[in-house]
Amino acid sequence: LVMAVLAMGSWWLVRSMPDLWSGAADKPVRKDPDYHLENFSTQVFNAQGRRTGQVSGEKARHYPDTDELHIDGIRLLAVNDEGVEVRASARQGVATGDGERITLIGGVHVVRQASSSSPRLELRGERVVALQNEEKLVSELPVEITRDHDRFTANNMDFDLKSGQYQLKGRVHGLLQPQNR
Repeated sequence: LVMAVLAMGSWWLVRSMPDLWSGAADKPVRKDPDYHLENFSTQVFNAQGRRTGQVSGEKARHYPDTDELHIDGIRLLAVNDEGVEVRASARQGVATGDGERITLIGGVHVVRQASSSSPRLELRGERVVALQNEEKLVSELPVEITRDHDRFTANNMDFDLKSGQYQLKGRVHGLLQPQNR
């Protein structure tokens, strides 16, 4: 009788304890935002303490299921190793969790300041993807580029900020102004 009571007690104890040997049950990831930001600014510094980037905006929401940050009124600043600044703004932006890819949407305006090796460049479009590690701007929608006094329009663009070269595709139109000497 005592052995039967101990056996039933052991059985009850094992059934009521959580299963320690099986993996944790996968919980579904939330689809609604897990945090919100308002009137924020974040800065990135390199190992030497020099600022290399900044992201700011009016409102932001983080979605954990896609690990994306959706930003209203986004403003970006990127500074390369030579100290050349690239500033961008748009009505909305979507940044990946690792910060590698930022999609600018609606009224995109990008300005790269003039440097010793390249003139001032201004870019306008409706959807531009900034690839941070590659230092590239890519657009599958029409863009307008103003380089110093020259003006270009194209249906697609792949712009390498490091080399200053861009590939324009689709219907391309260019207006080259004579240089003043």
